[in-house]
Order: sequence, then structure tokens, then C-alpha cells
Amino acid sequence: MQQTKPVIFVASDSAGETGEAVVRAAAVQFYPQQVEIRRIPFLQDNSDIDRMIRTVLERNGIIVFTLVIPELRDYLIEQSIRYRIHHIDLLGPIIEKLEASLHQEARHQPGMIHKLDEDYFKKVEAVEFAVKYDDGRDFNGVLQADIVLVGVSRTSKTPLSMYLAHKMFKVANVPLVPEIAPPDQLFTVSSKKIVGLRIDPVKLNVIRTERLKTLGLPGTASYANVERIDTELAYADSIMKRIGCTVIDVSNKAVEETASIIIDMYRSR
Repeated sequence: MQQTKPVIFVASDSAGETGEAVVRAAAVQFYPQQVEIRRIPFLQDNSDIDRMIRTVLERNGIIVFTLVIPELRDYLIEQSIRYRIHHIDLLGPIIEKLEASLHQEARHQPGMIHKLDEDYFKKVEAVEFAVKYDDGRDFNGVLQADIVLVGVSRTSKTPLSMYLAHKMFKVANVPLVPEIAPPDQLFTVSSKKIVGLRIDPVKLNVIRTERLKTLGLPGTASYANVERIDTELAYADSIMKRIGCTVIDVSNKAVEETASIIIDMYRSR
């Protein structure tokens, strides 16, 4: 007879993402995962806890909780002891130690880690902008962007756009292809907000060959052809020179490193 997986109920007076992340990190140590994880978010009063307790008893489960409201936390502990349910308080001991060390009482407000402040909305707006104006979908984004990235295919334009968006920068990116004339907008906005991405042809050949493999296409396709790559890079260089923008060689740089350079440049201006 197959043994039933133990169930861990992650209880929270907020979304419960923190508790679930901790439980999953622990469960990974028992690969393949031998537990079932069920999140019970937004507990508001004792009746919510009573309903959860009944479910936990039915499944012979364990409770892991991140409750910051003292009354709810105390009630859950009391009921867990009463029904002999194994329970683990993730935040309580830490909050108590911090209160003692800081000589300050905690706010005990659930969901503060996801507080919808001004920066949060700026980040959402920037991410939506990056998606809308990705890969030259709409060249009007060039006029509205804080930063415009240009370069040939596979120079990390999209990952860079998304990374910078999470830093609250509105980023548009435009691919440079010999057969397609660059948009007029690239030559009407300030060259100071445009960044060209250059890459070593050998490195690009490797990247494109691997990309073709993941798509199930032969590595001999023109996309990864050495002569084609040289043609594209020479064309891109000519456009970047014409724009007069800053150019960064991304051949051996991680996205985070390139982004850091761009952010420093932007702020210095």
C-alpha cells in the first residue's frame, strides 16, 4: 500500500509566500519531494483558524505559520497544542528577538513586504513598458523611453530591458537588421539615452548555434552563419556610429554587469 505524503499547511495572515518559500527550501532536502504543501493565506480571525485546524486534523498535517498579528498567532498555537498538531512559528521568535534587541515593538501589520508604494507602481509600469516596446514592436517607445537599447539579435536586449525595468527604468529595445531600415526615431531622440550593444562574432556564433539547437533547427542555418554574423555586426556598428551613442561590449558580461554600467551612465547624466 502506497504511503500518503505528509501535508504541510502554510498558514498566514498575508499571502503566505514567505512561509511557502521556506517550506519548499526545506522540502528540497528530501528530494524527490515527499511532502505536500498547501498554502492557507489571509487568515483574519479565530474562525478561519478553526476551519484550518479541522482540515489539518483530517489530513494529519503539520502547520507552518507566518502570523504577525499576536492574537491570531497565540490562538493558533493554543489550538495546535490542544489538538496535538505539530506546528512551527517562523516569524514569532525572530520578531520577539528583534523587539528585544531594538527596544521597539513591531508593527504587527500583515503584508508589509508587499506594500503597494510608489516604487512598486513605477516598477510595474516600467515592466509593462518593456514588454510593450520589446524587440521593436512599436517604435514610438523610443520617444518615451528612459533608455533605448540597440543591437543585433542575441545581444541580451530583452533580458537587459526587463532587468532595468525592475530598477524602474522605462526601456525600449530595437533590433538592428541589415534588411530593415532603422526607425527614424533613433535619429531624432537624444543619443545620450541610446545604448548600443556590441558582441564578439565568435561568441555570437556560439550563442546563436545553441539557440537553433533549442528550437530543433540545424546549426548550419544562416542565422548562425559566420559570414552573416559579420555582415550584421558591421551594419550594427555603422548605425551606432551614425547615432553617436555609447556602445558597450557585452561579449563577456552578465546582464547584471551591463545593467550596472548603463544605470551608472544614466545617473551621471
